[in-house]
Amino acid sequence: MTTNTTQAAIETTGAAPLAEASQPGRLVSLDVFRGLTVLAMILVNNPGDWGHIYAPLEHAAWHGCTPADLIFPFFLFIVGVSIVYALDSARRAASRHGPLLLRILRRSALLFGLGFFGAIFLLWDLPTVRIPGVLVRISWVFLACGIIFLKTGWRTQAGLLAAILLVYSVLLQVVPVPGFGPANLEPATNLGAWLDRLVFGENHLWNQSRTWDPEGLLGTLPAIGTGLMGLLAGQWLRRPVLSSATRVGWLLLAGGAAVLLGLVWNSWFPINKSLWTSSYVLYTGGLAAATLAALYWLCDVRGYRRWAKPLLVYGVNAITVFFLSGLVARSLNRWKIPFGSQPAVSVKEVLYETLFTPYFTDPRTASLAGAAACVLIWLVVLWVMYHRRIIIKI
Repeated sequence: MTTNTTQAAIETTGAAPLAEASQPGRLVSLDVFRGLTVLAMILVNNPGDWGHIYAPLEHAAWHGCTPADLIFPFFLFIVGVSIVYALDSARRAASRHGPLLLRILRRSALLFGLGFFGAIFLLWDLPTVRIPGVLVRISWVFLACGIIFLKTGWRTQAGLLAAILLVYSVLLQVVPVPGFGPANLEPATNLGAWLDRLVFGENHLWNQSRTWDPEGLLGTLPAIGTGLMGLLAGQWLRRPVLSSATRVGWLLLAGGAAVLLGLVWNSWFPINKSLWTSSYVLYTGGLAAATLAALYWLCDVRGYRRWAKPLLVYGVNAITVFFLSGLVARSLNRWKIPFGSQPAVSVKEVLYETLFTPYFTDPRTASLAGAAACVLIWLVVLWVMYHRRIIIKI
């Protein structure tokens, strides 16, 4: 990663230069949407106490969808939209496809490497390091959607999206699971969990289960579908012959239709984040499209942007803050110091028990206050970076 004091952009996710944010072809709303999403990631990933969390900030136990379950698909949808805005002009020249493919491969590899480093950081134990993960999945979605966007048109992309959702449904609901029998959607015995154990081995999966992984291999296929929905939305917004009202209206309509289809499909292929079911792709992708349409109308059409500056600050350094916040959180959990009568307590626990627990009667509120403090601390850091035009490019 490198810093750049003249171009405020994260090329991997297509953030617009600050100085150009209001120019035609640039989406302030995309940076705002990205900032809102990564801010929510920080809030959900850093509670003061994992044992006390308000329900909307917890992931669904299995089937179902909470507000916390919207964050990751929203980000992958944004990746798809960003690819359009980053590559659309260049892809029109076939002679530039080779260099663009190399850039896509390099950035995907870097995202994968950052995800792997975040998994092994302070553990340094290769035999048990988790290989799947959030950044790893983002890297695969970015790679696949980048190549698909370069080499296909929107009709092919829409066909691929439909094919992916249907094929994935068949794989999980029809194909027998070796060693377990009929297809099923249970955590440890579905086809995706079997594939992850076969490829990675149990030691390299999510340490809270070691039998399945919420960011596993097979689930990355429909996650690419989420990215494809972003590609389609981005190409729609870039159509120059349409009025702003038409862009917003039809994107809202398409988002609502996708939500409705997802809810209908939920009846026999339940909405499930860990499995990234086809109904989950449509439901969350539809909500993402509707959110982007609303932000586009507010920020890019009507020009109401002042309220969104904190989100812009988060949005232009989204991958950076997500990655660094994970390293800091792990460091605070791993470093031990004496506290009271206890010889060794994590620095995070000391800070939480000192600064938050004594001042709130409801432990869930104290836990939320700890997460909000984390969001505000990173906002200060990112605010300074924003005004000094320090943007980390990937």
